[in-house]
Amino acid sequence: MSTFSTQNRVIGHWIGGAHRASTSGRTAPVYNPATGAVQAEVALADQAEIDAAIAAADEGFRTWSAFSIAKRQTVMFAFRELLNARKGELAELITSEHGKVVSDAMGEILRGQEVVELATGFPHLIKGAYSENASTGIDVYSIKQPLGVVGVISPFNFPVMVPLWFAPIAIAAGNAVILKPSEKDPSAALWLAELWQEAGLPAGVFTVLQGDKLAVDGLLHSPVVQSISFVGSTPIAQYIYETASRNGKRVQALGGAKNHMLVLPDADLDLVADQAVNAGFGAAGERCMAISVVLAVEPVADELIAKVTERIAKLTIGNGAGQDGVEPDMGPLITDVHRDKVSSYVDIAEADGATVVVDGRGFTVEGHEDGFFFGPTLLDNVPTTSRAYTEEIFGPVLSVIRVESYDEGLALINSGEFGNGTAIFTNDGGAARRFQHEVQVGMIGINVPIPVPVAYHSFGGWKKSLFGDAKAYGVQGFDFFTREKAITSRWLDPATRALGDQGGINLGFPQNN
Repeated sequence: MSTFSTQNRVIGHWIGGAHRASTSGRTAPVYNPATGAVQAEVALADQAEIDAAIAAADEGFRTWSAFSIAKRQTVMFAFRELLNARKGELAELITSEHGKVVSDAMGEILRGQEVVELATGFPHLIKGAYSENASTGIDVYSIKQPLGVVGVISPFNFPVMVPLWFAPIAIAAGNAVILKPSEKDPSAALWLAELWQEAGLPAGVFTVLQGDKLAVDGLLHSPVVQSISFVGSTPIAQYIYETASRNGKRVQALGGAKNHMLVLPDADLDLVADQAVNAGFGAAGERCMAISVVLAVEPVADELIAKVTERIAKLTIGNGAGQDGVEPDMGPLITDVHRDKVSSYVDIAEADGATVVVDGRGFTVEGHEDGFFFGPTLLDNVPTTSRAYTEEIFGPVLSVIRVESYDEGLALINSGEFGNGTAIFTNDGGAARRFQHEVQVGMIGINVPIPVPVAYHSFGGWKKSLFGDAKAYGVQGFDFFTREKAITSRWLDPATRALGDQGGINLGFPQNN
């Protein structure tokens, strides 16, 4: 397997089981976020390359879907072992293009690997059912079959974990996958493609199509592509859902979030402060499950803010690759454009009357002055009418809002347009149980700040955080990537047929008498 180096090259596609250079003439820069330098260019597919990717995937599907379950399972186990052996290499590749700390990149891989491990047990999850003698001499049974060619459109913040939420399940079920990764960190997708090939996956079953909106629309409008799985912002998720649905496709489109942490007065504030920092600033806040709002039920806000501020002061920010074997706590943001957008939300909050307790604007790292860094930021008394509260910031900005009661905090969470993740911190089991019942959010943590479900459950929110037919991975993932046939079967017994016990003319609707 090759070792990836993106320096001074154009990152192309993976089509028909091989690297394919682009002839479109269109590219986009790939940065090293820690230095701000362009380290490569990524191809942006034209229509001919989109068509070639889809055709190769369609051919791969016809081959792969004919493989026995036993042979497909062998490939899944081989992929799992290869990924486990080489995950360190992959983590470094993620950091080089995304900027996140290597240990955080490793955590991303391990969470994706959980889904790979679930997928190795796929035979049990794609079984049909059988009812013998449902009517006299008639058996009814069901079988599950793959959809065909399926599209996966993944975001920049998890270039490995999100593709692994979908691709292993889709492939195990017999489908062929076309992955359209983010243009900002495209190399991990090619690394995965090489690994799939080494594991024994036939050519065309895993395709990487680099590109922008043209590539996305090519997948959305193709009659060959049967489903779309997407993770990204809510406006794009809604566009994906509406466009793909109009074209008759299954869709799971996971959108944005504004996740709240409700802190009751009886909570352990040291635990709360630790977890607010972890969940607010981990991965530089560039994750849809980040906690971005702390709802502090008075009188705990002042003490909690002091504890969070104390912890922020101890954080180290720098190149995610580390130096002399020592990693920082937090790396840079993905681009300078995104860094400036995050900064603008702090400007908005301040203009709307919020107090900037810790200011991350203008943050620089010595020796990396051109990197896309933004320091951890803590805001107090953010008005709930401010765009800094209502919109997803997707950066290391933690807002504190003071509320007078559990009911006031719950009402704020439930009134938001998003419903992705939320958490409550309390030592009161009754309050926690009431919260999990009353809150209108898809994923809930009780004294857990980032409640990402394990692989055998499913990931997805409510409201404008999820559009489509199914959540990601778990049993819902296998249901999404298969379709069921119900078969009613009768085999005539020649002996009873000769006696006239079967057959005859009856134009009425079939009945079970």
